[in-house]
Amino acid sequence: MRFRQVHLDFHTSEAIAGIGSQFSKQQFQEMLTKGHVDSITIFSKCHHGWAYHPSEANEQHPELEFDLLGAMIEAAHEIGVKTPVYLSAGLDEKAAREHPEWLTRNFEGKPLWGNSFMEPGYHDLCMNSPYLDVLLAQIKEVVTRYDADGIFLDIVGVRKCYCHNCVNDLRKENKDPRDIAAIIELGERTYANYTNRVRETIHSIKPGMGIFHNGGHIRRGRRDLAVMNTHLELESLPTGGWGYDHFPLSARYAQALGMDFLGMTGKFHTTWGEFGGYKHPNALRYEVSLNIANGARCSIGDQLHPSGLMDEATYALIGAAYKEVADKEQWCTAVNNVADIALLSLEALGAHTTNDQSDFTGVTESGAVRMLLEGNLLFDVIDLEVDFSAYKVMILPDDVLLTPELENRLNGYLAGGGKVLATGRSGLRLSRDAFGIDLGVTWVEENKFRPDYFKPDFTLTSLLNASFIMYGQGQRIELNGGTELARREDPYFNRDTFTFCSHQHTPSSHNNGGPGMVESEQGIYIAWNVFEDYATKGSLVLKEIVLYALNRLLSASKTLKTNLPAQGVVTLQHQPQENRYINHLLYATPVKRGNGVEVIEDIVPLANIKVAVTIPGVVQDVYLAPQLTKLEFKQIEGVVEYTVPQLECHQMIVIQS
Repeated sequence: MRFRQVHLDFHTSEAIAGIGSQFSKQQFQEMLTKGHVDSITIFSKCHHGWAYHPSEANEQHPELEFDLLGAMIEAAHEIGVKTPVYLSAGLDEKAAREHPEWLTRNFEGKPLWGNSFMEPGYHDLCMNSPYLDVLLAQIKEVVTRYDADGIFLDIVGVRKCYCHNCVNDLRKENKDPRDIAAIIELGERTYANYTNRVRETIHSIKPGMGIFHNGGHIRRGRRDLAVMNTHLELESLPTGGWGYDHFPLSARYAQALGMDFLGMTGKFHTTWGEFGGYKHPNALRYEVSLNIANGARCSIGDQLHPSGLMDEATYALIGAAYKEVADKEQWCTAVNNVADIALLSLEALGAHTTNDQSDFTGVTESGAVRMLLEGNLLFDVIDLEVDFSAYKVMILPDDVLLTPELENRLNGYLAGGGKVLATGRSGLRLSRDAFGIDLGVTWVEENKFRPDYFKPDFTLTSLLNASFIMYGQGQRIELNGGTELARREDPYFNRDTFTFCSHQHTPSSHNNGGPGMVESEQGIYIAWNVFEDYATKGSLVLKEIVLYALNRLLSASKTLKTNLPAQGVVTLQHQPQENRYINHLLYATPVKRGNGVEVIEDIVPLANIKVAVTIPGVVQDVYLAPQLTKLEFKQIEGVVEYTVPQLECHQMIVIQS
C-alpha cells in the first residue's frame, strides 16, 4: 500500500462543455511528480452518474470525446504511479432521475437524500433494487477492460430503507416493516449482500484486487463491516466537519485491527467539492505527519477541473507535504502502536452520542481523546474483541453500562492486576442501580443538582485549590472501602424560576455533598461525565483531574514521559522487523476562523523537548529521522532519556536496539 496517495474527485455536470479537453499526459505526469505522488485514485463514474470512458454498462459523459480514464492510467503507470479506480456507488444522479423507484426512502416514503428533484443535490440509491446489477456491470467493465490497481466505491453503508423493494421483501418474510428491528436487520443483510457480490465480481476477474467501500467513517465495534474491505481508508478532513480530534480517535482504533489503512484528508480549505480552496502548506504537512505517526499511509483529496487540467498550485501544496513523507517512509512500515491505556469506545458499545463537530467522533470520545493527547499519554481505542490484559489502565468513559459479559471480563482484568478509570455512569449495571465492579463506592442516585462543584483533596498542576464548577451530569455515591480524593459540593439550589442567582448558576454552598472522586485497589472513580463536559466546555480543571488520576494509576509503569506542550501529539511505534522503536513528536496549534473552521497556518518551532521512554533490552543508538543525526542518551534500568534540540511540525526519534 503506497504512502503518498491522492484521491481525485471529478463530479462533473453534463451542463459543462469541453470535458477533459485540456488533459495532457505530460502535464498530468508533471503534476504527479511535483506532488511526490505515488498513487492516485482516478474516476470511472461520478456522482452525476456519467462514465469517463467508453462504456456499454453506462453512458460516457456527453461532453467527453475520448477515454479519459484510460489516458490517466497510461500516464500514471508510465511513471510508476498506481491507479485505483473510483466509482460512485450510492449516488448516481442520472440513474436516480431515470429510476426514482430505486431510491432509498424514509418511513414517510421521502428520499433519504434530497427533498426533491427540483433543487440541486444528489439522491441515494438502494442496493436492494435492480440498481445493484447495474452497478456490478459497471464495476465488471472497469476491472475487465482497465489495468486498475484497486476499486474504490463511495457513499455506501448500512441503510434503514423503506422503499417498496425493502417493504415488500419484509412482508414476504412475514415481517412487519413498521418494526424498526426488522428494517435494521434487512439493511444489514442488504449491505452484506452488496459487498459480497462486489467482491465476487472483482475477484473472479482479478483475485486479490484491493476493494474499499467508503461511508465516511470506520465504525468502531463493527469489525464485520471493516473486513468487507481489503484495507481501510479513514476519511477525516479536519476542516470538512471531522475536526482534528477525529483522525487520532479513528486511527487508534483502526491500527489495532491489523489491516493496512490510510488517513484521508483534503487540500481544500473546507471540504469536498471546493474549487479554488487551499489549505496552508503547514496544515497538510501536519496532517500527513499525523497519519504516519499513527501507523497510517496518507491520502489527500483533490478535485479535477472539468477541463482535465491538473492545478499546479494544488500539487505544489501537496508536494510540500509529500516530499517529507517520502523521506520518512522507511521508519513507518510494519509498525505496531505502543499503548499504556485503552479507551473503551462508546460507539463500539452502542452508547455513542454525537456533537456538532462530527457525527463520527462522538462527544464523550472526543473529550477523552483530546485529554489523552494533551496529556502526552500512549493509548489505543478498543472494542470488546480486544485482549484487555494488554493494557495497564482501561478508561470507561461516562456511560459504559455493564452487561453480564462485560462485567465478568472487567472483573477478570482487575483480578489480573489491571486498573480502571471510570467516570459518570460507567461501571453501573444495565439496571443502573448498582456497580458491577468494585470501585470502592456504593451508588445512591443520579445527582439532582446540576451543575455542582468539585473540591479536591490534592493540588492541581495549574490551579490553587478551590470549588470547581462541574457542568456534566453527576452521580451521588457513598464510600464503600475506597479512599476519597475529592468531595462534591452542592449549590444552594438549582436555577429555576423562583430560585436563581446571578447570570448563570447558583454558587457552591460549600456543604459536603459526599465523595466525588474515589480511589480503590481497582482504580479511580470520578462521579461526573467529565469527558462529555470537556468536549463541550473545555474547562481546564476537568483535564487536570483526569490526568492526575491516570498518572496516579500508571505511576512508575508509565512508558513515556515528555515536556511536550499540550497542543503536541506523541506516539510510540514499534518496528519489530528492524528491532527499533519510533517516537513521533508533533506540534501545531489549530485556530478557529470563520464559522468554526479549524485552520493551521503558523508552526512555531519548539526547543529542547525532553523524553524518557521505557524500552526492553539494551539500546544501541538514538537518532533523529530522517536526518540521521545522533542524539546523546542514557539508559538507566530500562529508561532511555534524550533531548530533542528542535521540533518543527514533526520529528521522529529512532530508538535502535
